[in-house]
Amino acid sequence: MNRCNRKVAGTLPYRYGFGGRHKPWRKYTVIYKSVLLENLQYVANVALGFFSYFVFIYIYNRLWGYMYRSPEELIAGYTKEQMIWYVMMTEMLYFGANANVVAGEVARDIRGGNIAYLMNKPYHYTLYILARYTGEWSVRLPMYAVFAVLIGTALVGPLPHFQWITVPLMALCAVLGITINAVFKLCISLFSFWIEDTTPFQWIYNKLILVVGILFPVEIFPEILQPLLKLTPIYTVCYGPAKLIVDFSPEKCVEILAAQAVYLAVGSGLMLLIYRKGVKRLYVNGG
Repeated sequence: MNRCNRKVAGTLPYRYGFGGRHKPWRKYTVIYKSVLLENLQYVANVALGFFSYFVFIYIYNRLWGYMYRSPEELIAGYTKEQMIWYVMMTEMLYFGANANVVAGEVARDIRGGNIAYLMNKPYHYTLYILARYTGEWSVRLPMYAVFAVLIGTALVGPLPHFQWITVPLMALCAVLGITINAVFKLCISLFSFWIEDTTPFQWIYNKLILVVGILFPVEIFPEILQPLLKLTPIYTVCYGPAKLIVDFSPEKCVEILAAQAVYLAVGSGLMLLIYRKGVKRLYVNGG
């Protein structure tokens, strides 16, 4: 009887996708699918955020319309239509991805002690958070993308020289940018193992992303600062995807994807290192 119970208990993780030495990624796929299906039931709540997005876009449309004296004028190499579309795409990524969910959930788990329960589950906590987050934005982002295209076309017209054949590369760049942003925000939240509140650091990071990457492209800043900005995550999080959408070029695409690969690897390694150190500290202090 005991042997039978052990056999059944041993097969349960495989049945539900939480076991298997040959397919360790399956457990995160299960988490992703469950969160995706859950969020599909609340698409109406996502649509409520369209009003805030529209207000932001309308304001910046009027602002850039005032700054451009003529439609043919170039500012930092961008036409009026390209500049407005750039802001619409970066705001679409910001509203559609909403990486603040990651920061808030991780900080609450650590401060509230729920991390002691979750880290003993048959999955890695940080990858569990990223899988859940991916399931959430997989519903929101496509909805915001469709809405952005509709209001962008209505306000400023179609994006000039847009090439539909490049959409898969743009989508890949956007997904990598969203993931990199989530990884770095998760890194900041993991410092809750050592400090009580990481909100100020999240605020600083968010403002840097907002000012340098979302509202203004890198080219609009002084030339002496542009090489430094390209060495920061900002270059890969929002500027890169939006740049490829409004002004695609194969050279720029290769450059941005290479930078994203480096930052994703570095950020993921840093995330795993901070988490391991934090868990070790938790064990040393008795949980």
